[in-house]
Amino acid sequence: MTASVLPVASTALSEATSIELAANVRIAAVNTPLLAAPIPTAYVAAGEDSGTPPLLLIHGFDSSLFEFRRLLPLLESRTWAVDLLGFGFSDRALVPDLSPGAIKLHLHSFWQQQIGRPVVLVGASMGGAAAIDFALTYPDAVAGLVLIDAAGFAAGPAMGNLMVPPLDSWATAFLRNPRVRRSISRQAYFDKTLVTADAELCAALHLQCPGWQEALIAFTKSGGYNFLTTKVPKIACPTLVIWGEQDRILGTKDARRFERAIPHSKLVWIANCGHVPHLEKPQETAAAIAPFIAQLAPTA
Repeated sequence: MTASVLPVASTALSEATSIELAANVRIAAVNTPLLAAPIPTAYVAAGEDSGTPPLLLIHGFDSSLFEFRRLLPLLESRTWAVDLLGFGFSDRALVPDLSPGAIKLHLHSFWQQQIGRPVVLVGASMGGAAAIDFALTYPDAVAGLVLIDAAGFAAGPAMGNLMVPPLDSWATAFLRNPRVRRSISRQAYFDKTLVTADAELCAALHLQCPGWQEALIAFTKSGGYNFLTTKVPKIACPTLVIWGEQDRILGTKDARRFERAIPHSKLVWIANCGHVPHLEKPQETAAAIAPFIAQLAPTA
């Protein structure tokens, strides 16, 4: 881990999985159709090729690859976690367009240059919506989907209507407030004891990166993933839906909606769990993913 990759505050991480992930964060110079210069993109790669499709983990709104610090060590397949364009520790300054379309182009470029074979996309919350959008546009790149308490049917951030000066700055300043972020974290977990000091630091590290406020405003102004509802039934690849039974962020109705709408899908409930099964119940989440991956065709 170096100061050029993560903020200096990362040296205060205290839980083993957080420290291990931080030590393995790398920056890739990703060439995209978005601009001439490559985009510095934060990612972590782990695991060994096992004959099954590799995994690509996609985090949620106003978050980073640190979301997967507890799940990543439990996955047996070759796995990448990446920070989406405009989020996490990837560069925010080069690309003013932080719409879902730009995010998708950037993610596809990362996939082409780092992976280059069909993957299983594992998307959590808004990352689920990004995974759906990617799978519908680039079906040949996707062997399967894992949607963890995913957006897709749910509307985007309610703060979108506030993104005009000076309300946009006030709204993002509100999200930066440690008490507000702690409250959101406590709502996301069923077991509130998991909202530790280390967990709060992991959830806030990316706020210290240049351009956090401007990028969040730009993405929210784009409208986010509010266009996916009618497209979900077009998903053709095998899909695993994982959902916390006590999700207080999105509720639980959308879990059944995904199961009904996606032709080749299976729903797995995680008991005593809120909106973030990959953080709150990583063992159970990994155990649900393993047989789903095993049944998919081996990749070249």
